Amino acid sequence: MQRVRKAVIPAAGLGTRFLPATKSSPKEMLPVVDKPSIQYVVEEAVRAGITDILVITGRSKRAIEDHFDRNFELEYYLEQAGKHDLLKEVQASAELADIHYVRQRDPLGLGHAVSVARSHIGNEPFAVLLADDIMIDDSTLLRAMLDVHDRYGRSVVALQEVAPDEVSSYGCVEPDSLHEDLVEIRRIVEKPALDQAPSNLAVMGRYVFTPEIFDALDRIEPGRGGELQLTDAIQLLLDEQTVYGQRLHFGRYDVGQKVDFLRANIELALDRPDLGPQVEEFLREIMRRRNIM
Repeated sequence: MQRVRKAVIPAAGLGTRFLPATKSSPKEMLPVVDKPSIQYVVEEAVRAGITDILVITGRSKRAIEDHFDRNFELEYYLEQAGKHDLLKEVQASAELADIHYVRQRDPLGLGHAVSVARSHIGNEPFAVLLADDIMIDDSTLLRAMLDVHDRYGRSVVALQEVAPDEVSSYGCVEPDSLHEDLVEIRRIVEKPALDQAPSNLAVMGRYVFTPEIFDALDRIEPGRGGELQLTDAIQLLLDEQTVYGQRLHFGRYDVGQKVDFLRANIELALDRPDLGPQVEEFLREIMRRRNIM
């Protein structure tokens, strides 16, 4: 059985929720503390043992490529200024992995974005990591998903229980429990109304696919907004082979949402020994001024 060696990171979205900040800068480059959000995703893949990464980009995404490339002028300046710690960090981002890029020329949805990776992936299993979701779990979830693929040779999607008012924002599954946090998926529905949802187990932004997903993507029809839904392709895949779901319980930030983006910045800063005490103090001061405490 072939192990997963490659990952795909779709990053072609327009980031309209963060306008005007994303008018000229990719949303994936918005900083979470002091690193762009997409770097957290790349580092997660690398910690799980994946170092061949394809980023699906679009117009105005050149900054992503520049970030993971060398910047000799900046490196020379940092070296001459004796800022060796910063120099190491800058160089490290360019040496994380073997990163490739391909453009999604038309904004036809997540399913289409994954489909354009076919020529790079070939007939291999692969992971998909959505750039809006950053996982602060030392790659525990992704490693578990890769282990499930290694054991069964089948696709795996990440699942998390969501509140009733959030069900319609996600693809939701009908699960058949196997053991602990692993389920066998019976059915998957894209953004169902609460009364039509098969469960409150929602698909999160991590997937491990067998290469047959590409054939399923070729067969799906455009859905809402003319987009090709990855969820529809997974449902077709279910007709041919088992798909598993791996539950997650902690460590996820949806940085495509403003509140979660702010929460990620605050919580990750609190975890930093160089920033945590100061951040905690100004949060206490804000709460005192607002008479919250």
